[in-house]
Amino acid sequence: MDAMLQARGLRKRYGERTALTDISFEVRAGEVLGLLGPNGAGKSTTVGIVSGLTSADAGSVTINGTTLAGNERVFKRRIGLVPQDLALFEDLPALANIELFGALYDMPQATLKARAADVLAMVGLADRARDKPATFSGGMKRRLNIACALVHDPDVLLLDEPTAGVDPQSRNAIFDNLEALKRAGKALIYTTHYMEEAERLADHIVVIDHGRVVASGTQAELMRSLPAAQTLVLDIDGVPDPSDLAAVQALPGVRSAVLGAGRLMLAVDDLGATAAAVLQTLAAHGCTVRHLSSGRANLEDVFLALTGRQLRD
Repeated sequence: MDAMLQARGLRKRYGERTALTDISFEVRAGEVLGLLGPNGAGKSTTVGIVSGLTSADAGSVTINGTTLAGNERVFKRRIGLVPQDLALFEDLPALANIELFGALYDMPQATLKARAADVLAMVGLADRARDKPATFSGGMKRRLNIACALVHDPDVLLLDEPTAGVDPQSRNAIFDNLEALKRAGKALIYTTHYMEEAERLADHIVVIDHGRVVASGTQAELMRSLPAAQTLVLDIDGVPDPSDLAAVQALPGVRSAVLGAGRLMLAVDDLGATAAAVLQTLAAHGCTVRHLSSGRANLEDVFLALTGRQLRD
């Protein structure tokens, strides 16, 4: 399937500071692209360029072959933006907020009214149509923000940390909305600091750091970049001979084995396929296992391995 949106070689500088260097990615219809990175990595700058709010120093952005440069008006009609900071008029009723944003796209009045009612219902706020956002909770405001971005029926939806500061119920409601949009064939670009959100939503993940793409792929592909996908920790009696440790290390699927203070720590490819063989090997060498625990690597492990653990604020 051809890409709905393509970004190629995006570069951006602010004075002496380089914000982006050669950022490239693509997203297809019915796909969610997770755009991840530490604070200051360049995520919001990337979203700004893709949405047409920020000009790139170099590179291109296209939607189904239509290039942003020179076609800004047509291009922006095909994009919906949910910004990190809420973009609402607090003293206008919810429905009026949506209609105001829709009017920016010169939508016919009848179409606008119908679409505004539809997207308000989609985000679960139909019964609050005449209420002002000033009376809404944080989660309700986030959902209204999404409705405003959808009123003109865009092909691509950009979401810059859309669940920041919302409760679990509102977050799940937003997830349901986004999964429905994905099923409807929309292309979504989703930035977040919550790895579990990317694990749930993203079909493809791009990790950027210091303005560069440091990894790109499906979650399974990124997991394979780790030294091992799973860990097995065994508390054992006595001190095994070097030959015992060598026998465990020689088992298929064991990436590494470290022994210390009566504890054997293994990095393995597949816990289910390896754990039984490890236990059998240790038993055959006379080692008694007192306790066993296991762990599974996740997207946060990948993220920290790629970007480090240093604070960025």
